[in-house]
Amino acid sequence: MTFVPLLLALFDRQPFTEKLAQYAVELRMVPVPGGKVTIAGKTVEVKPFFMGSTELPWEVFDAFIISGEPSKPYDQTKFPPDAIARPSRSYHLPDLGWGHKGYPVINITSDTATMFCRWLSSVTKKKYRLPTEAEWEFAAREGKSGEWKMSEEELAKREWYAGNSGDGTGQVGKRAPNALGLYDVLGNVGEWAVDLSGKPVLCGGDYTYKAADMTPSVRRYYAPDWQYTDPQIPKSRWWLSDGWFVGMRVVCDGEK
Repeated sequence: MTFVPLLLALFDRQPFTEKLAQYAVELRMVPVPGGKVTIAGKTVEVKPFFMGSTELPWEVFDAFIISGEPSKPYDQTKFPPDAIARPSRSYHLPDLGWGHKGYPVINITSDTATMFCRWLSSVTKKKYRLPTEAEWEFAAREGKSGEWKMSEEELAKREWYAGNSGDGTGQVGKRAPNALGLYDVLGNVGEWAVDLSGKPVLCGGDYTYKAADMTPSVRRYYAPDWQYTDPQIPKSRWWLSDGWFVGMRVVCDGEK
């Protein structure tokens, strides 16, 4: 049976820590049970999986960057399914000076997020990937169906949003987690996922959102203004010059 060790852990609902000892960093993964979620009138079945307890922090992403040679600045090739490429050097400071260690990765394209997952899979021998939008929403809803309800008081305890964030992102894992042990799901930064048709989609709000607008159904698709100030021709396939609200969170299925 595929993925036996981690599936057993899922049934026991035991979190685990993915330690990347070579780089002195780690990721905390928590189990998300299976169930059903309705998106745009369509009911989708979600199988059990593990999800990063926080948005991906810079120090883990840095391990990916230093682990190999970066790609050519204007590389526009389509990568094979098993290829691992790394971002070229950004012409601007990717973290915008808002904070690095303990802060969420920002300004990354969906290609960069996908390549990070491939790299993490290669070094851990487990299957890491981006969540589907159904998995993401199921986790954000804590498995609950029906109309979304959360008081602003509860939201303020759990999320970085317009009411408490100031002028930039907050450190991951500093607010209260949701019922599944996930931090910052609805706010801080949006998180790359894969929509029902297989396209990249950004799920969730960010630190600029008002309380009333922060729901599990928030979706955004790439738009040219996410790279408006990028002077490169063609635009970078790795970095979003104006994607200060774009981050990621990983999920894990089990052994490769």
